[in-house]
Amino acid sequence: MKTHPKRSNEEIVSIRNNNINPCLSVAYKNTLKIVKGRGVWLYDDEGNKYLDMVNNVSHLGHCHPKITQVACEQMQQLNTNSRYLHDNLAEYSLQLLKTFPKELSVVFLCCTGSEANELALRLARAKSGGDQIITVDGAYHGNTQTLIDISPYKHNAKGGQGAPDYVQTITMPDIYRGAIQQSENAGENYAQYIDAAIQAIKDKNKQLSAFICESLLGCGGQMPLPAEYLKNIYAKVRAAGGVCIADEVQVGFGRCGTHMWSFEQQGVVPDIVTLGKPIGNGHPMSAVITTREIADSFNTGMEYFNTFSANPVSCAIGLAVLEVIKDEGLQANALKIGNHILSGLKDIQKHCSFIGDVRGTGLYIGAEFVKDRDSKTPAPIELNKVVELLRDKNILVSTEGPDHNVLKIKPPMVINQEQADLFLDSLKTSLKELDYWL
Repeated sequence: MKTHPKRSNEEIVSIRNNNINPCLSVAYKNTLKIVKGRGVWLYDDEGNKYLDMVNNVSHLGHCHPKITQVACEQMQQLNTNSRYLHDNLAEYSLQLLKTFPKELSVVFLCCTGSEANELALRLARAKSGGDQIITVDGAYHGNTQTLIDISPYKHNAKGGQGAPDYVQTITMPDIYRGAIQQSENAGENYAQYIDAAIQAIKDKNKQLSAFICESLLGCGGQMPLPAEYLKNIYAKVRAAGGVCIADEVQVGFGRCGTHMWSFEQQGVVPDIVTLGKPIGNGHPMSAVITTREIADSFNTGMEYFNTFSANPVSCAIGLAVLEVIKDEGLQANALKIGNHILSGLKDIQKHCSFIGDVRGTGLYIGAEFVKDRDSKTPAPIELNKVVELLRDKNILVSTEGPDHNVLKIKPPMVINQEQADLFLDSLKTSLKELDYWL
């Protein structure tokens, strides 16, 4: 294989600035050139290793040996489209569906989370006969134009143009800084915000198509939903003739710790579930899971064909991911290590007034930084200093939330307690060095 030139960080940044997507940011002021990954570790071009506390795409850890092995073996045999019969597609579909409630019995395979969410909206329109969408404030569902339309995190931010007429946005169920805080009935009370959205659609003589919501809020700030929220919301949506879509693109495959799918924490069965990111441990694949009734409503004569989805290589990788999650007990590990990190963060919170809230479930955790706990004024500048200092200590984290003031923690599922303690100790040291420690 031809050897390509090894360029300096400065040269690569220059090429990116001049020749590559100008809308694409680079992580950290002190840029990193990452050339290798193993488990929870990333390695730069000088051999330095970094603890990856933020990469939920490499669900099983970077370059998991079983995934790379099955991908290589299948690639050497066959990789073609799904118009031909192949055991891998049949077996993967059956094994994936076994992890879902029996009502969800049909799978569509795609290549990205954006494709999955786009297809989910098409399915919902076919079933409901409507085109009106209800979304949650702060949500992000993908990068197509339609998904930007239903993603307030994008269309209400810099460069955005707001929601189009067919989109209704309801209040984020944020029990830390929202209108309803720490209420015993927060889920039920927040669900009532959808009533006005449904009525607005009726007032336009339009039909509700779908309500879409992440099972754990990601760009909204690493936030678990209050108990009973989806149960109450789904009842209202279905009564209005709409379809309920659970976006599990970031939070599925056992990451919440207690269940395989995060919507299960809410005690609901969605009409459609979308999967992505961790489904292939970094391999580009995604899925839509739905009911037979909805799948049949979509079968109008127009074929849905995706050239690259459901190919033998992707299906082999998908099968291996399911096997590794089970064989290595990664869901249980997410609960154990996630609880350990949450406990450690709450101990640190006692000594850092900038940390206003610590929240999460399993290995999906956020710590919200505020200037003071009474006003809850977001502190993104203070948090960014923490992120940059942790990078210099070889710990990789990032920020999240509408105000970019939430420390985002969602490491590969193979993280162990020693590595979790390394993160917690480094965070503590960084807060002390920044004089954030009480």
